[in-house]
Amino acid sequence: MNKAILLMFLLAASTGFAEGAEAKPLKDSKPNIIVIMPDDSGYGNYSCFGNPVIKTPNIDALKKQSLLLTQYHVSPRCSPSRTKLMSGRHEFMSGVTDTRRMRERLSLDTITLPQALKTAGYATGFFGKWHLGNEGPYRPENRGFDECWMYEKGARMAATISHNGKSQRMAGTYPTDLFFKKATEWIDVQRQAKTPFFVYLPPKSPHGPFKEDSSDMPNEDYKKFLGTHPKMTVKTAKIYWEVENIDMRIGEMIKQLEKWGIADETLFIFIASDNGASGGAEIHNAGMKKGKGQPYQGGTRVPAFFRWPGGGIKGGSESAALTSQMDIMPTLLEITGTPLTDQIKQQVEGRSLIPLLKNPAADWEDRYLVHHVGAWEPGQAAQSKHARVSIQNKRFTLVNNEELYDLSTDPGETKNVIAEYPEVVDQLRTVYDQWWTRMQPRLVNEDAYQPPAK
Repeated sequence: MNKAILLMFLLAASTGFAEGAEAKPLKDSKPNIIVIMPDDSGYGNYSCFGNPVIKTPNIDALKKQSLLLTQYHVSPRCSPSRTKLMSGRHEFMSGVTDTRRMRERLSLDTITLPQALKTAGYATGFFGKWHLGNEGPYRPENRGFDECWMYEKGARMAATISHNGKSQRMAGTYPTDLFFKKATEWIDVQRQAKTPFFVYLPPKSPHGPFKEDSSDMPNEDYKKFLGTHPKMTVKTAKIYWEVENIDMRIGEMIKQLEKWGIADETLFIFIASDNGASGGAEIHNAGMKKGKGQPYQGGTRVPAFFRWPGGGIKGGSESAALTSQMDIMPTLLEITGTPLTDQIKQQVEGRSLIPLLKNPAADWEDRYLVHHVGAWEPGQAAQSKHARVSIQNKRFTLVNNEELYDLSTDPGETKNVIAEYPEVVDQLRTVYDQWWTRMQPRLVNEDAYQPPAK
């Protein structure tokens, strides 16, 4: 088999649904589904991953009850990562290359995860930060969600939040607590109606900015962290408090599910961050390099938990298979028996995680993942092909087209071995070139933003 054919085979095997595939539920009943994803937390801001300061007992307990994917990759920045989750494909394929200038808008020809799940009979609820377009047709209430509580703008304690499209400034309300409260109330309605539900809850916490005083926080409890570490700052103290608060809310939600008797039949997915950390990594980053907005492992690798006792997921299990945010959509479509239209089959690039949910040690073919920060200046896409980007398989990652790291021996990406593996570099470059060419027609938002006339 020549190299070109081999590359085509590997690319085909690493993405999308198999030819003729149909969704097959793991069991007869449709599980309830909850996906929670904090904003800018990163890998190291949890006590179960070695943080020496923060205490997250509920997430620590969740880890013991879940399958943990230790090599799960998101995007380096916010809107792109959310696009992967909602579309099942690389964010650039849905036109999302930035978090601003209208380049954060999820293309309207993309079938979203909630739109697909509704065809399988699911009620769908969104509670948190959307960041995939604020204009009418791009908003979550128009992208498949039945119930929407969306953060729109403003500081923590003076945020503007919309409910099903109606905006209101909610001074004195801490948004994270509101989103958990409204999600739980909505879940109660669905469980009483015996309707399977999908909840997507991505709080804005612990994303900055932060003030030096306490006016942007619901209380002064964050001050308990000050002085606990030589590198502790007010910003990091507030980040740690917000992560601990999310931990508390997750614990409360799971206890409520247990009280209602639906916890075991609910697939609870916790994606520990939408991208790498933007604060806290200076104290603990789980041995990884860099963080948010960087194409290194610290910018894209986050832990992902899957808890579903009724579905046979074994608690306390782990898998080091190379997995991606784009894998969530095909996984949930298969679990729920959602009809796979031709458009969905053509759109989805991710791979169903069901083999790993059944058996964490299952065979898992290697694949290629592209992590591009994007965020280039208008008109600079072509010049940014090799800027702030990496392409990896399980063992190697090629960063900015000039740094190669062997992740099997150097997970912290400390030694550039590009001169030692010319064939690997050639292969990664070839696959990346093919991807870059294939992606170009999908950059539909590049000219969307027109600056105001002077």
